[in-house]
Amino acid sequence: MKLQVHSIHFDADKKLLEFIQSKLNKLDTFYDKITGGEVFLRLDKGENTKVRGKTLEVKISLPGATLFVREMATTFEEAMDIAIEALKVQLKRFKEKVQEKSLGSRQVLMNLSMASES
Repeated sequence: MKLQVHSIHFDADKKLLEFIQSKLNKLDTFYDKITGGEVFLRLDKGENTKVRGKTLEVKISLPGATLFVREMATTFEEAMDIAIEALKVQLKRFKEKVQEKSLGSRQVLMNLSMASES
């Protein structure tokens, strides 16, 4: 999958980028027609805490659709794990819709061909 990673106001570590790429590559097992993706990494400013939260946004491009997930966590790795689970659900739902449309159009064609034969 062609992937672009944007780290906003900081430089992302090479290990983090490899981790994100490997996690997103696993989505191909659920739907093999993924055309690309974008990941946005942001550091959130903590009001009263010294620990800065991390926000991860993932946008996945598919033929005819775009899936989007935004997750916040204490680490980017944790946010990525949560985002992957959400994307798996979205991909499965999208795949079911595509299959239903395909089966529906086949059924209509079969009905039309049977009607024309009568």
